[in-house]
Amino acid sequence: MADNPFSLSFGKRPVSFIEREYQSQEIIDSFTAQNPSYQVCMITGVRGSGKTVLLSALADRFRSEDQWIVVDLNPERDLLQMLAAELGNRRDLIEIFKEARINLSFLGFGLEIEGEPPVTDIVVALQRMLEKLTKRNRRILITIDEVTPSQKVREFASQFQIFMREKLNVFLLMTGLYENIYELQNQKTLTFLYRAPKVVLKPLSLPLIARKYGEIFSLNEVEAMDMAKATKGYSFAFQVLGYLCWTTGNTWKNVLPEYDTYLEDFVYEKIWSELSQKDKAVLQAMCHVKSSKVEDIRTKIKMNSNNFTVYRTRLLKKGIVYVPEYGQLAFVLPRFAEFVFRQDVVWF
Repeated sequence: MADNPFSLSFGKRPVSFIEREYQSQEIIDSFTAQNPSYQVCMITGVRGSGKTVLLSALADRFRSEDQWIVVDLNPERDLLQMLAAELGNRRDLIEIFKEARINLSFLGFGLEIEGEPPVTDIVVALQRMLEKLTKRNRRILITIDEVTPSQKVREFASQFQIFMREKLNVFLLMTGLYENIYELQNQKTLTFLYRAPKVVLKPLSLPLIARKYGEIFSLNEVEAMDMAKATKGYSFAFQVLGYLCWTTGNTWKNVLPEYDTYLEDFVYEKIWSELSQKDKAVLQAMCHVKSSKVEDIRTKIKMNSNNFTVYRTRLLKKGIVYVPEYGQLAFVLPRFAEFVFRQDVVWF
């Protein structure tokens, strides 16, 4: 039997993958321009929306170009130290740093130059390395997946701002949940991040999902679109539903119990745990009213318009709900309403 073309692994690019061509190309065009319009971009979206997959696809695209040096950093580690180590230990860059007389032996990177005093400060070392690479017309793309507003990330972003000010060829791609990106932008020393564009990952195109399902499962257009609609364009749901149908050999309607379980265990429980009581109350009210009208939802939880607007905005930015029409509110994620309805504790 052929390998399953779908994957349940977060961040791993599956065989069956739908490109986000417009958003990818916009970033590529800016970063590769002679005078880039921006050097930092943040990718955000709800859990399972494909942030890491898009980041990986972009990193691979830049790695294919000789001019580019791509460095993936772990947000839980010392990012400046890690960047210097990654650059200092790359075989293809050693000769460049030797020629520049940059002695990195003190920092433990193994590059020692006789008669040249070792660099003892990590920022000074990075400055000299990046200056040399910039003079060689090399561009350095730094990727950080799932950033949080931690001290390590804040220190790195602050120093990165200085590198940009000094016109070094450095570029930064970060992914993160809305609340983490928002908090990072609100740091007093990191206001430059406010000007950096954010790519908000919306649902995938249903016609593209239907085409994939149709090709893989030999479905007609109506059957394929019905299956696609069951995902609501949610990237992880597209993978889960395809994975289950491929593994079991059943139609999508016959794997709905397993589909619910995977969505709940892998994503929805985590999303739910990160919501406030008022957030949960709004979502539960949406499940207990017959219409999607905001007025009916507010009435159910006895919340005035001003208070309701605060929580609606939060849920919109988190990518959990959307506005199908003026004065209405609906769920973005597939079968999330069914998940919310099953919760034991009612918050209103």
